[in-house]
Amino acid sequence: MKFLRRTLLCALSATALVGMTAPANAETAVNPVTASPYLYGWGDDIDPAQVMRTTGVQAFTLAFILSDGGCNPKWDGQRELTGPDAAKIEKIRSAGGDVVPSFGGWAGNKLGEKCANETDLAGAYQKVIDAYELKAIDIDIEASEFETPAVQDRVLGALKIVKSKNPGISTVITMGTARTGPETHGQRLIDQAKKIGADIDVWTLMPFNFGGSDMAADTITAVDGLRSKLSSTFGYSDAEAYKRSGISSMNGITDQKETVTPANFTAMRDYAVKNHLGRFTFWAANRDQGNCGQPAQNCSGINQGSYEFSKIVAGYTG
Repeated sequence: MKFLRRTLLCALSATALVGMTAPANAETAVNPVTASPYLYGWGDDIDPAQVMRTTGVQAFTLAFILSDGGCNPKWDGQRELTGPDAAKIEKIRSAGGDVVPSFGGWAGNKLGEKCANETDLAGAYQKVIDAYELKAIDIDIEASEFETPAVQDRVLGALKIVKSKNPGISTVITMGTARTGPETHGQRLIDQAKKIGADIDVWTLMPFNFGGSDMAADTITAVDGLRSKLSSTFGYSDAEAYKRSGISSMNGITDQKETVTPANFTAMRDYAVKNHLGRFTFWAANRDQGNCGQPAQNCSGINQGSYEFSKIVAGYTG
């Protein structure tokens, strides 16, 4: 998800503490991992409740939790957990939805690199879990956080601690990929998870900026490669490996000028339905608009309907 993450993050002032409420109808609330488009809080923002009403989407993956320069989590490394992002979560939950905060991304200071050890990193993750009474977290591991073995180990060790302290919480790892499946760094991450016993619930690939041509076909090949790797590493059946796999595509034109059309994305959705993937999402709801010129933080750069990709995600139940 490199698109626009190199842009300078917007600094927003923290506001007073906003009390968090549980999702409406908590006993029957949707699993926020399964189908939750990314929503970022810097740049041009959108009203998540309006998107929910328009599309049927019931959850969002909120980007990004980063380091404030030390081992302390803040939104974009700048905004307090009790600030405007808390108000956004409250708004989503009041509308009957839920959220998955995402840690990391392409740019900025990563907690995995700034925290000295896995215990401290787990503590940073826990601050966010406790602040919002979360059911799930997403670790969008990219750039040097992904490419440094010691940091990979720290992230996995921290997630193992989080799982032990928060029964029932879902942990998601989101990472880049080659067209044939996880590349060298991804292969190592999966191997290390097996080695230390880190039980990751869903491994999600970002099948874009990877030299794709037929984006639906290349995505399917990549996820099939992930399924094969998970089966061979953990001994999962094909069905279980698919359940532990996910797609996080991108709508419209990517950094490398690949194009993901609504038809491509629908084909990915149909593949996810057929194989019961654990996660199906995209980057990002903010840019789920068409006929608006060049790709930007609020424009996909292609001919598409308003929130067309979000509507495709909304129909996915795993």
